[in-house]
Formats: sequence, C-alpha cells, structure tokens
Amino acid sequence: MKISQILPENRPIERLNKLGASALSDAELLAIILRTGTKSENVIDLSNKILSLYNLPKLVDCTTTELKQIKGIGTTKSSQILATLELCKRISLAKNNITKITNAKSVYDLMQPKIGHLKQEEFVVILLDSKNNILKEETIAKGTLNSTLIHPREVFKLAIKESANSIILVHNHPSGDPTPSEQDIEVTKKLVEVADKLELELSDHLIIGKETFFSFEEKGLI
Repeated sequence: MKISQILPENRPIERLNKLGASALSDAELLAIILRTGTKSENVIDLSNKILSLYNLPKLVDCTTTELKQIKGIGTTKSSQILATLELCKRISLAKNNITKITNAKSVYDLMQPKIGHLKQEEFVVILLDSKNNILKEETIAKGTLNSTLIHPREVFKLAIKESANSIILVHNHPSGDPTPSEQDIEVTKKLVEVADKLELELSDHLIIGKETFFSFEEKGLI
C-alpha cells in the first residue's frame, strides 16, 4: 500500500501534528525522518523493516555501510538516520552537563553517553581541581587496554601540565560487560604506583559498560 492510500488521519505526519511526537511508534517517527519509501514498499514498511533488523540501541551503533545493505536505503537515507541519531546523542550530552565529580556514578553519567556505545576501547583521563571540579577530559588512547598502549607518561603529563589535584581514569568495554580483565587490573596497579611516586592522587578507574560500571575505588582496588 502506498502512503497516499493510507487515510490522512493515519499518516505519521498528520498523527504527529494532531497527537504529538510521543504518541507515534518508533517506525512512524523513523518514517518521518526518511520521508519516502521505495517502489515496492511505503516508508512505514521500510521503517519497520529497518527496526526489525536493528532495534533502537543497535541502530545507534550502525555505520553507513551497514545501513546501505538494507534494500531501499542508500546514501541519503542512511545519512538522514545517522545525522538524527548523532543529534540525539548531542542533545543528551548537553542536558547531562556535569562539571563536578561527586562519586563514581557521576563519572558514569558523564562518560557513558560519550564512550559507552563505542565499538572499540577508548581510554580517557579526567582532570580534577581540589574541589573535584572538572578541569579537562582527554582521550589518550584507543584500542585494547594493555600496558604497552597505556604509558604512564601519556597519562600523567597532562595532569602535570594542567596542575590537576587528582585524576580519574575511564575506559569502556565494547562487550557491555564492565568486569575488569587481568590486563585492566595490571595496568591500574602500574598507574597507581606511578601516581604515588609523582605525588598525584589517582582517585578512581572506571570501566564503562552498556548499562552499568565497575569502579576500582568502590571495590577497594585503589
């Protein structure tokens, strides 16, 4: 059925204007973003097909290449989807404007939207002043965490340069499981030893998962 054959009051845009965006299904909202379907299926059917292959959490992690493998999705439509999802991420980050660290949960709330969805590990250093206000955060490495990749010099030179009172280390586990590996524990121990020698406080090391986190400080490992 073509979209023009659907009763006007049942079309996504008309329903949105009448009932508000919150009343629409995921497929209807996606249909408004895509605007048009294909010769063989209307835009609502196309949207349902996309969501049957990738639910919303998985859609966030999709690439243009993956989306273009779906029949009916080309460069323009894949770009529309990814641009919309990226805008949603940025809105979420703007609302979550954390400037002070009070506990491990506040670190998780700050970093999960930024690195929790990534498909590779990223290692971030958060610099704090004496009142735990965030001075700066910086990604210093990407890839599987190990003692070769994470060199203490790279971790602490930024803290010294910015005159930080303390630092927090954060990295993500793409698997979604924040349980530390032996490498995670080994690297953390090494960095704690170096921090002590430099008379810098390493307050915590968080591993970010999809929906939860692991805090070395909370578990008594720092």
